[in-house]
Amino acid sequence: MFPQRLDAPQAYDIAKAMMDGFNRHYRLFRSESARAKHRFETADWHGQQRAQRERIAFYDLRVKECTRRLEKEFAAGGLPMAVWQQVKLHYIGLLVNHFQPELAETFFNSVTTKILHRTHFHNDFIFVRPAVSTEYIENDDPAARPTYRAYYPARAPAPQSLRATLRQIVEDFGLQRAFEDLPRDLAAVEQAILDQGVLEKQRTNFQIQVLSSLFFRNKGAYLVAKLINGFTELPLVLPLLHGPRGGLVIDAALFGEDDLQALFSFARAYFMVDMEIPSGYVQFLRSLMPGKPRAELYTALGLAKQGKTLFYRDFLHHLRYSSDAFRIAPGIKGMVMLVFDLPSFPYVFKLIKDYYPPQKDTTREQVKAKYQLVKQHDRVGRMADTLEYSLVAFPRERFDDALIAEIEKFAPSQLEISDRDGDGRTEVIISHLYIERRMIPLNLYLQEALEAGPGDARAQAQLARSVVEYGNAIKDLVAANIFPGDMLWKNFGVTRNGKVVFYDYDEIEYLTDCNFRAVPAPRNEEDEMSGEIWYAVGPRDVFPQSFAPFLLGHPAVREVFLQHHADLLEPAFWQGHQQRIRAGHVHDVFPYERERRFVRTATDDPNAH
Repeated sequence: MFPQRLDAPQAYDIAKAMMDGFNRHYRLFRSESARAKHRFETADWHGQQRAQRERIAFYDLRVKECTRRLEKEFAAGGLPMAVWQQVKLHYIGLLVNHFQPELAETFFNSVTTKILHRTHFHNDFIFVRPAVSTEYIENDDPAARPTYRAYYPARAPAPQSLRATLRQIVEDFGLQRAFEDLPRDLAAVEQAILDQGVLEKQRTNFQIQVLSSLFFRNKGAYLVAKLINGFTELPLVLPLLHGPRGGLVIDAALFGEDDLQALFSFARAYFMVDMEIPSGYVQFLRSLMPGKPRAELYTALGLAKQGKTLFYRDFLHHLRYSSDAFRIAPGIKGMVMLVFDLPSFPYVFKLIKDYYPPQKDTTREQVKAKYQLVKQHDRVGRMADTLEYSLVAFPRERFDDALIAEIEKFAPSQLEISDRDGDGRTEVIISHLYIERRMIPLNLYLQEALEAGPGDARAQAQLARSVVEYGNAIKDLVAANIFPGDMLWKNFGVTRNGKVVFYDYDEIEYLTDCNFRAVPAPRNEEDEMSGEIWYAVGPRDVFPQSFAPFLLGHPAVREVFLQHHADLLEPAFWQGHQQRIRAGHVHDVFPYERERRFVRTATDDPNAH
């Protein structure tokens, strides 16, 4: 129940301090994102990677700062609940005319739940639902940059050609590096647009809407737009790269929702985008990708905490309108992670076990550190992003008894079953878990193709495609300085568009930390016949020649693998990538097929994707 009066003298000051904390966070977040443009212009790739890693920690640092301030200045943890109710009301008042109200609400929740005991998490004290609409937020300052600009190629009194309009669009971003051959690139873009068939007849509303900030990631910048002509709306993205002669090039033209889904994939690093009104960017992107949840868009824009907030709201909504039970996830059980899912929900839930087999020499903290490494690293489209949560409550009646028994056996420290709110509803409370997009385990996908037999052409194509994709995934990870560790098929998954993605992180290492060796020749016949290793093996030694017995047992799989990826079985492949990385080379990552490229840039890696 909200208070009838706002009579607590410190309530407004607390609300104002929390808003100051959020504003400081977003100012620093936006400033770092804006500097990505200069790093792109100057080809500061290592600086770009460092900034992407460091920006991830910004949110938690600001939450800690704000929490310390509230404790120091107001002894906030000891205040009565009636005061916190008033703090929330004052904070809602401060959200009026704010440009990032949804992010500020989430920041309020983060600080409040740090201070209050979890038994007090209640609608009166946090924002379970948004209090302020994010629709039609605008900055009326004439000097402010709009969320997007509209260009009208055929509008009188000064009609332009499509190519001239495209030039204007590119030049309006003010990139401080010359293009190698902009007329050539614009001609290629114009032809690609015409090939889409959307401009066979120009309608009176023909326009190109362009988001006002470029999207930066890895070594690329992405211009995001949509063409509107009559009743047709066509998403358009132009990737900008550094060409082989040092100037900028427009590398390709991407069209349609599928291309954009790949660009904004959950298996890729977060973008750096300078946004004053992030909800405006999300709304624009949703018009291009209506099938993409808002939670994933906020996360892709680097606003991971907001993504987590929206995901959890979507999850609670799904629970309300579904009735199936959580169960142990299908597939081979992991030795370190316990995985469960809800069949009707396209995600899996992973928690770290308390007990591991003797061959798994690791700890809970080490596993958490591996997942954090993946969060901070460029995932190059080959490692699934995870959402990390603590103290997550589920309805007990939705849990399969076998799943409860599994958790009690392998992760009892992570489980609590109680009526914590005293309302008669028993809850399953998981102390710490990761949530990840559900994929088809690659071993099951391959088994399905193998069971269909050699006479099934579709199954054989599925087998070949997945084996080739598996090798491509490993090579992309290697080029990004990641050694997967456990390369078994079961640790990879297949996405809805056939992409193979790695998702088991407890054994990953930086490639440059490993020692890739050839298997020594046997010293004598006794060594050759022995089933035991006769040579010394260090803790980070890896023998690529030993991969084949574990991965290539089936002849059909072996044939495809050796045709396309035999180099993965040789130490020289791994050692060569180590040398390039140590020399400072940064891998080119293309979120589109190489065949889509206009400009064939020189690259050391012919398998880059």
